[in-house]
Amino acid sequence: MGCAEDYSAAELMAVFLSRDLRDGEMAHLGANQPVPRAAVLLAHLTHAPNMKVSQSLTLANLIDVPRPVPYSEFFTDWRRARWAESYRLGHEVFADVKRFADFFFLGGIQIDRFGNVNLIGTGTDYRRLDFRGPGSGAAAMASTFCPRYYLVAGDHNKRLLVDKVDFISAFGFGDGGREARNALGLPGGGPKYLVTPLCVMDFEPETKRMRLASLHPGVALEQVLENTSFDPVLPENIPTTAAPTSEELAVLRGRIDPQGTLRRG
Repeated sequence: MGCAEDYSAAELMAVFLSRDLRDGEMAHLGANQPVPRAAVLLAHLTHAPNMKVSQSLTLANLIDVPRPVPYSEFFTDWRRARWAESYRLGHEVFADVKRFADFFFLGGIQIDRFGNVNLIGTGTDYRRLDFRGPGSGAAAMASTFCPRYYLVAGDHNKRLLVDKVDFISAFGFGDGGREARNALGLPGGGPKYLVTPLCVMDFEPETKRMRLASLHPGVALEQVLENTSFDPVLPENIPTTAAPTSEELAVLRGRIDPQGTLRRG
């Protein structure tokens, strides 16, 4: 497979995430997040034909769908029900949280060095926030029970990547340490990766501090450090994120994102 040379940061992020998803897993796509949606569908249409994709509570296998529902019609297009295996009411999803999904994706207005996420707002007093976020939604539930989840950031800056979040919507690894989640009885595995337009970070096993896993092609280490409010763990050798293959981009642009949403991002 030849590597493509012309691709956007959002396309690279989607491809990286898709490669970590496995056949037979169930994915739940809640909010219409272009990069996570593309990642799931790319995995499903390439190496994970038995994946179950839940879009707006419609559970379907889309392997034979020529073009899945466009981004602009994600929540309203009736065609997604055509290939559905089942449809679940909202209260049923939250009543069965332990079977929510095998993984999910989460963004935030703040993400800290231990993978804790803030969707509530910024400030010292929750009653008088300096900036109000969208709210936690199902983040607390999903981050508690899902075996793993991925943090996805549309930007990489010090306002987003902070040393400590003001409020916690999704508990990553608290104040750090291998037993941070076990000490609170949280069954899920916590965040696996943070993926941004500049790099990929994972979590050092003992301290659970964010660790630089790879730099995207053309990105210098200084760019990451200058735009991050904390010092990530730096391995001795920092690899480069593998570029999309021409085959992956063909599926991504031909079947998943023909409108070019990811290329505009």
